[in-house]
Amino acid sequence: MKLPHRSSPVAALALLALLAGCQREAPAPTPEVAAPILQGEQLRYPAEHPQLKLIEVAAAEQVTSVPAQLPARLVWNEERTQRIYPAFAGRVGRIGADVGQKVAPGALLAQLASPDFAIAEADAAKAEADASVAAKALARQHELFQMGIAARKDLEQAEGDAARARAEVARASARTRLYGGGSRIDQQLAIRAGVGGVVVERNLNPGQELRPEQFGPAAPPLFTITDPTSLWVLVDARDVDVEALRPGQDFTLRLAALPDLPFQARVTAAADVIDPATRTIKIRGVVANPERRLKAEMLGTAFIERTHQRGVSLPASAVTLRGAEHWVVVQPQPGVFERRRVETADEGARDVIVTSGVRPGERVVSENALLLLRQFDMVREDAAPAPAPGASAPRPAASGAGS
Repeated sequence: MKLPHRSSPVAALALLALLAGCQREAPAPTPEVAAPILQGEQLRYPAEHPQLKLIEVAAAEQVTSVPAQLPARLVWNEERTQRIYPAFAGRVGRIGADVGQKVAPGALLAQLASPDFAIAEADAAKAEADASVAAKALARQHELFQMGIAARKDLEQAEGDAARARAEVARASARTRLYGGGSRIDQQLAIRAGVGGVVVERNLNPGQELRPEQFGPAAPPLFTITDPTSLWVLVDARDVDVEALRPGQDFTLRLAALPDLPFQARVTAAADVIDPATRTIKIRGVVANPERRLKAEMLGTAFIERTHQRGVSLPASAVTLRGAEHWVVVQPQPGVFERRRVETADEGARDVIVTSGVRPGERVVSENALLLLRQFDMVREDAAPAPAPGASAPRPAASGAGS
């Protein structure tokens, strides 16, 4: 007797899987996303368009002032500084003051043995001797003229000689007195301080020879005396900063060496010309230094506030330069964008001040503005009519935004 055939469990399972696969529906195709369209000057995106996730917007804010940072440098206050150069050649005998020493006006800084100064002293002595002879000759001519012996011409000649002799005495004596000389011829030239202050520079040593070729404009001074309790601040400003740096206005100075100590300075002068090398305007200020923490040639930063009568602040990433024009993309409502040409008044590293084209409160694209501007161009090109067969393609109209 034959037993009935029994199917394998593995084969049954495979058959069931095959039947289930035949009954499963094919996956639905992904619906295509509608492309943005251009209506007038507005680019409209459909809702849930993937490009909208890449766009960020920021609100335009009304501003009246913008902080600015300008490079600054400290130098000696030239109104309280004296640089002493040698007037005569000679040899340094002794030094009377050193760097860091406080001196009063007229204090002895150095003593020189100068043959050239001795010549000036001798000229003064000769002039006095000639003046004495001329005065005696004039007295004799007066007596002779009164007795009727001398002619008036001789008297007038004697008067002229006496006047010239007195003028020479005044000239020679004034020259020696200017440099501390007296009636003696001792060739000792004293170099003295003309102002009170502190010796901040000394460029001579005992026994050093000073020669005429060392007296040029590029030669360093023998001594520099200044009042270090007041320093000048030299600021390199742009033309847009001039209004905030008029003489009499205050600004804050910070130094890299003293980062936690702000100093208040005041503008004293502003140049009327732009430096052709740096394209900046030189501004000079003064800062008090009673504790003498500030040193000449320190570098720092001047903090000022630039005022604007009108304008809005936008992120720098929202403003795009296309050719010679600045453009932004404004979002009047979600998914709708407009491109606008704007005028800028101040361009900083983080913010830009715009004076036209955007109103306060409007939302502008701050991220991927270039993407939208390019999308404007692409949609406009796609919407342009195709040229007729056999006709030359028309030149695209200038959009004003550049390509």
